Amino acid sequence: MGRPPSPDRIVTLLEVALEAAQAGAEVLVPRFGRERAAGSKSSPTDLVSEADLASERAIRAVIAARRPDDGVLGEEGTGDLEGTSGLRWVVDPLDGTVNYLFGHPQWCVSVAVEDEDGGVAGVVLDPLRGECFAAARGEGATLNSAPLPPPRDLTELGEALVATGFGYDAAVRERQAAIVAGLLPSVRDIRRAGSAALDLAWTAAGRHDAYFEFGVQHWDYAAGVIICREVGMSAQVLPGDGVLPTGLAVAKPALLEALVSRLAP
Repeated sequence: MGRPPSPDRIVTLLEVALEAAQAGAEVLVPRFGRERAAGSKSSPTDLVSEADLASERAIRAVIAARRPDDGVLGEEGTGDLEGTSGLRWVVDPLDGTVNYLFGHPQWCVSVAVEDEDGGVAGVVLDPLRGECFAAARGEGATLNSAPLPPPRDLTELGEALVATGFGYDAAVRERQAAIVAGLLPSVRDIRRAGSAALDLAWTAAGRHDAYFEFGVQHWDYAAGVIICREVGMSAQVLPGDGVLPTGLAVAKPALLEALVSRLAP
């Protein structure tokens, strides 16, 4: 295992994350509105496109050039690398693929780097809106290089705008729908936009007060959680059951406690 990154090295890693995310976005933007699904993954509704694969190739090329000894974990699983440096890149080359394929402008590129202590730096890039959310451990979080302000300190769940998402398996969706139905009367409102990484970035930016989702994958939230933590939010794993996968909830600590108490499967 390599040495923990120094503050200067952390900033350099963030620069690589930004470069990699921009490379992925440059592949995706020209294809938006014209791309078609190339197949499916976990279920017939879990789509993948050539754009996903091309974006991941572009991101991996940047990492290979700038950080050849690091590991890489990508959503599309195209040759995941172990690495020898003690650092691992976690890449979602197109978060919100269904939105992308249907022409909904709610998708992004997510790139994070981790060490044995967790997230080091992360970027969530929304190229259509020209918004780049970024954070590095101990360096704070930014939107287009401007510091993100601290989120509201809510303690009452009834005042909270809560973001969530749904899986692709029908049985899992049924359980998720039941949880949302039980939660809805107790919150200000619920939003489901279709990109977990953007949900988290928007939560850090105060556009939501909290986020939760069962079945979310590591590459979906790796960068977003770093950004949320750097504005003072906490993340908590949600236990699953025989049908419902484990999940993740993020909010300021007091609000997170109130939210998690209502999310038992």
